[in-house]
Amino acid sequence: MLPRTLGQLRESPWADPPLRGRSVRDELRGNLLARLERDEPLLPGVLGYEDTILPQLVNALLARHHFILLGLRGQAKSRILRALTSFLDERIPVIAGSEVNDDPFAPISRFGRERIAECGDATAIAWLTRDQRYVEKLATPDVTIADLIGDLDPIKAARGGHLLSDELTMHFGLLPRANRGIFAINELPDLSGKVQVGLFNVMQEGDVQIKGYPVRLPLDVLLAFTANPEDYTARGKIITPLKDRIGSEIVTHYPRSVELGMAITAQEAWTARGARDAEIPDFVQEVVERIAFEARKDKRIDQRSGVSQRLPISVLENAVSNAERRALAAGEERVVPRVSDIYSAVPSITGKLELEYEGEMAGGDTIARELIRKAAGATLDARASDIDLEPIVAWFDQGGALRISNEEPAEISLRGFDTVPGLVDAVVESGLATRTSAPHAVAACELILEALAFRKRISGSEELGWTRARPKWHG
Repeated sequence: MLPRTLGQLRESPWADPPLRGRSVRDELRGNLLARLERDEPLLPGVLGYEDTILPQLVNALLARHHFILLGLRGQAKSRILRALTSFLDERIPVIAGSEVNDDPFAPISRFGRERIAECGDATAIAWLTRDQRYVEKLATPDVTIADLIGDLDPIKAARGGHLLSDELTMHFGLLPRANRGIFAINELPDLSGKVQVGLFNVMQEGDVQIKGYPVRLPLDVLLAFTANPEDYTARGKIITPLKDRIGSEIVTHYPRSVELGMAITAQEAWTARGARDAEIPDFVQEVVERIAFEARKDKRIDQRSGVSQRLPISVLENAVSNAERRALAAGEERVVPRVSDIYSAVPSITGKLELEYEGEMAGGDTIARELIRKAAGATLDARASDIDLEPIVAWFDQGGALRISNEEPAEISLRGFDTVPGLVDAVVESGLATRTSAPHAVAACELILEALAFRKRISGSEELGWTRARPKWHG
């Protein structure tokens, strides 16, 4: 049973060290050390940072630093900040009714001090959960000092008969309300310079001036920020005095390997569709992931803006949706996305690419389709670079042509692909699929043909299907 009055709290373990008087940064440090000793996962669900970002974050927390995560969009910065609550105690006691989460043994507000002076050991105690101790604010240029720190409330002054200089007339902002917890600001450079000044003053001195009245608020808070390097010049910058007071700058990154990217996308993408759960061939997942990897090195795409990990997540979800729609229309029980389904997800690609001048001239739709074909070529090279595809190329060179609608059921599509000598045999030989699983075999046939089109061994288009590389036109 948790104590409900100050008297009961004095008789509990909360009245003795280390719980009594422990700052939030000491609390984070202590719980983190305990988890390290038990060798428990630190940030479940955040993949790819185990050997790079995580050690830096651990060092910052152990050093009791305020810190900033610096990185491009879609690099799990916000998720990391929200996961910090797992290092807080399950609950902490506060004076009931306090707007700033006053510690019953060391209140910082006048309200808290007067409540204890009036009620003594009968002072009511409330308990905050770890999730209630996390406050997050998205920085925008219109955020004011009043929003973050607070303002004078004339109505409070009138009702209570107080002078405006009285602390009891103050309406507390987000930062004081995050006292004894974590205060996170996303996209820090978007804050105006004068608001940033207010932040570093609180960080260093604990002094706040509201409308010219000095108020001493020794806040106990961990400040954590995120920023995109692009914002330093595009929309604003972090002022030097504030940057100097941030203890650690941790630079995030995109997945370093395709396999890791696939694991992240598989974790985040919504593919469990109830009665018809998707069966996603691993090579289709790889094509989706390689789209992002190819985009991150394409000179026609603005690399300063980055290519978010949300791109392959959205593409995979869209491709599964197209396969789901086809399965319903064809009366098939299995939902198996194909490479052609990825083309239906072009809208999930174009909206996430910031193009350079050359890219604008080519057009987002054209670039997206080129990225898909390039990703298919890279996937086949990685998985089956040694299989003999010459019989397939020879058939097209001799005038063969093949056009199969994406809407066709798997069995019918497979019979169409079977007309190309060596194609289905190459699928089986490469281990991409077996002939007995028509949906997977169709997806693998499409992968091979798209890869050959990328290598310019054959020609492929949505209108004509797959034909020889240099068709002869007759006038």
